[in-house]
Amino acid sequence: MKERIVNKLVRDYIPDIIQEQGQTPVFRTLDDQEYAQCLEQKLREEVGEFLEERTLDELGDVKTAVSEAVTNAIVHAYPDTLGKVELKLRLYPGNELELIVRDWGVGIPDIEQARTPLFTTGNEERSGMGFTIMESFMDAVKVRSTPGKGTTVTMRKRFALRAGGKA
Repeated sequence: MKERIVNKLVRDYIPDIIQEQGQTPVFRTLDDQEYAQCLEQKLREEVGEFLEERTLDELGDVKTAVSEAVTNAIVHAYPDTLGKVELKLRLYPGNELELIVRDWGVGIPDIEQARTPLFTTGNEERSGMGFTIMESFMDAVKVRSTPGKGTTVTMRKRFALRAGGKA
């Protein structure tokens, strides 16, 4: 049998499914840098497929919002260390895209204050506009956080149908 190399992030129960098909999955755990690179590649691939016929402005909006959410997780969730950041992408009927960015870092003690324009817990290089930017580019932004346990940012954007019925 010919070996099949996929080189993709493993999600859900893919190794179990491969085993059920009588094959042996081979996988390895990535270090933080490799994981971040693969995660970015996967996001670009998924968003690119979904937004293949979208305008560059719409794609730029989503990219900017995701960049802000991931940057917040990297900079603020883990101020003194590297940590895990999870990115999920879901496509729903009705041309709705949902992006979830989750970390297991220090959490946000006051979400309302954190969402205030210009507020930052970072140094002078941080603008304090991350949540404001996310909110301006996405239709909905929901933030859940528990101090000491981490933060989940859920963003949604619906794309209008174009003439001819294509989104």
